Amino acid sequence: MKKHRRKFSCQTPFLPAWEYIPDGEPRVFGDRVYLYGSHDRAAQSDFCDYKLKVWSAPLDDLNNWVCHGHSFHTRDDRDHKSDTEGMTDRKLFAPDVIEKDGRYYLYAYIVGSKGVVGVSDKPEGPFKLLSQYKYDPEDAGDDGIYNDAGVLVDDDGRVYIYYGFTESNFNEIDPADMYTIKKGSYKRAVIDDSDNAPQEQRFFEASSPRKIGDTYYLIYSPCVGSRLAYATSDKPQGPFKYRGYIIDNGVDYPGGNDHGSVCDINGQWYIFYHRMTNNTIMSRRACVEKIEILPDGTIPTVEMTSLGFEDGLDPFKPYPADIACVLKGGCFITEKDIFTRSIVNITEGNVIGYKYFDFGEDFSSKTMKIALKVRGMGTVAKVAVYADDYENSEPVGYVDIGTGDGVYTGVVKSLTGRHSIYFVPTAFSDELADWIADYFKNKPLFELEEFVFMK
Repeated sequence: MKKHRRKFSCQTPFLPAWEYIPDGEPRVFGDRVYLYGSHDRAAQSDFCDYKLKVWSAPLDDLNNWVCHGHSFHTRDDRDHKSDTEGMTDRKLFAPDVIEKDGRYYLYAYIVGSKGVVGVSDKPEGPFKLLSQYKYDPEDAGDDGIYNDAGVLVDDDGRVYIYYGFTESNFNEIDPADMYTIKKGSYKRAVIDDSDNAPQEQRFFEASSPRKIGDTYYLIYSPCVGSRLAYATSDKPQGPFKYRGYIIDNGVDYPGGNDHGSVCDINGQWYIFYHRMTNNTIMSRRACVEKIEILPDGTIPTVEMTSLGFEDGLDPFKPYPADIACVLKGGCFITEKDIFTRSIVNITEGNVIGYKYFDFGEDFSSKTMKIALKVRGMGTVAKVAVYADDYENSEPVGYVDIGTGDGVYTGVVKSLTGRHSIYFVPTAFSDELADWIADYFKNKPLFELEEFVFMK
């Protein structure tokens, strides 16, 4: 199978910009971490696809992700036949993959149909259809759909499945075939999905189980859909108690839904999740943040950053604008073509932020330069550059933006150490008469494509 091999830069989103992998389930098998997820197509109107793809990275080089190609299909295309053997040609949602007795099992939901189980001798697949779930209707919730199923193989070899849409369901799977639901194993609600539960706790979808030590965790999307919440139990069948939320991609960002899970890689825990592009809930891209699991089992909420697997980004390397983790005031990321993902709809007072850059300990100069690559919108503007606090501090410098496409530079105060960076644009209202300035308040000023600091 042909593989795309290239070492990608370390920021998040961490896969190449042309790849849209939402609903990510990270799994460590052997000496690699694998990411299984849905597959969005790069268009504003497309949500998920008729195929699934798999990416992986070696545990000792988390910035070297490899595409293993297509792992499962519901529709024939130019190069692949359907893996569902004519059963359906509908879209696939949110897979999970587990290992049992040396084989790898993929659990996926076919939209408008039922859940299916695939099997492979390799973690990257390709997966061949094994079966649909086999169950007595009285032993299955969610109308037997098994939406967004997450699977757990316990230490004793027993296999559990968690699933549901607006209802939290649980079953045990017969390990003899990995698709038969055991009689009498059905349970609802694993997590409170009642109408009187608080919205931030109430179950919506995206079940992802993990066992950490002796504690069972269920990561899920609550009815505050931009969040990933978690609940814990001392038993695999629950009940699970809401403990908090891990991340919220709606904080200072055009949120949308979220779906993901946690993974221990070399002793460091991570939360894998996704962010939107095109100002829609489509075109979702894989992201990751470091997290901490405290001795009492709680997971402190983490902020969205631009870091990926790193502790600090090198500000003296060019970065695409679309790694922004703060977008306030109506600006958003859009894909113009396969090479260009700009921040668009930038108007006066917007905030565009990046966390975090490590400027090092060079004290030799009091100033440095910054360059912004933009697409002009026929007007002039000024961009204030802030470090850490854009609300209660003075800018470290400015960049004047002209009317046309180009690279515009400015002088900023030299920084050392670790900082977040924010761009706050304004129209050149100080050079305009008051009655003219009013016309620029909601006018797009420019589109941001790329930036870099220079010594």
